[in-house]
Amino acid sequence: MTLLNTDRLLLDFISENDAPFLHQLMNNPSFIKNIGDRNIKTIGDAKNFIKSRFLKSYKHNGYGYYIIKIKETNEPIGFCGLVNRIELDIIDIGYALLPKFTSKGFAFEATKALYNYAQQTLNIPKIAAIIEPTNTKSLALIKKLGLKYKKKVQLPEEDIECLLYSN
Repeated sequence: MTLLNTDRLLLDFISENDAPFLHQLMNNPSFIKNIGDRNIKTIGDAKNFIKSRFLKSYKHNGYGYYIIKIKETNEPIGFCGLVNRIELDIIDIGYALLPKFTSKGFAFEATKALYNYAQQTLNIPKIAAIIEPTNTKSLALIKKLGLKYKKKVQLPEEDIECLLYSN
């Protein structure tokens, strides 16, 4: 089921049927480096992650992560979404794409659509992004969205101190 569409993309609700794609994406070296190892070793792990994180977030928050697909082909290329970071009292926008789809404007197109949806439809006035300091592409994207640097943060169970940006 499609939540949003842009000129080139669809943002669909993630389902257990997306487990093979998420397994591939979340085991990509760039995902592990920039976002972290989520210990998704099998398709079954991916299905459990979808149920325990994505579907649970839709139910409890009314939003979550959405799979990004090329509109023309329906091919999945990544995901983007909103996370309720209770420990930091923020709503965090994030994304991940397979490497062959980066540097084509897809990430900005998807996150901009979701950012606008969050503010205009969900009435979320304050949106943040948490970025690993060496992830220069994400830093540029977040700045292009209009978010500004606020402070350094340490997420629970993460080794790296990240940068917090918000509007």
